[in-house]
Amino acid sequence: MAKTLVVYYSQSRGNTKKIAQEIASTLGADLAAIDTVQPYNCSYDELVYGLSKTETQNKVCPPIKPLDKDPAYYDRILLGTPTWWYTMAPAVRTFLTETDLTGKELVLFATHGGDRQETPMPTVTAWAEKLK
Repeated sequence: MAKTLVVYYSQSRGNTKKIAQEIASTLGADLAAIDTVQPYNCSYDELVYGLSKTETQNKVCPPIKPLDKDPAYYDRILLGTPTWWYTMAPAVRTFLTETDLTGKELVLFATHGGDRQETPMPTVTAWAEKLK
């Protein structure tokens, strides 16, 4: 049986965290949060309507803290991200840039709290294709 790790980034309201916890509990998988070194110290609205747009459009990769679980020891990684301006959160971009997931089964999930049903999956899928 494949060892599974659920890795997620969640900000402010914690929707992605809630989903990640439920997935990990249901699958009996381990759970690891992606945390930025420098927390976002602004209101939800400032983050959603200002900073997130700037960071995603500029493809910012903010420094992240080491995970408390090492993905190298897992066969399957479930990766969760909130949708920030039609793509993955910048911290998830950092994780994908800095983490060797070669040969891992990568399963993606995303949350969205906006008024239009947009998804970061095309962007994240493009990253995953590089792992093959």
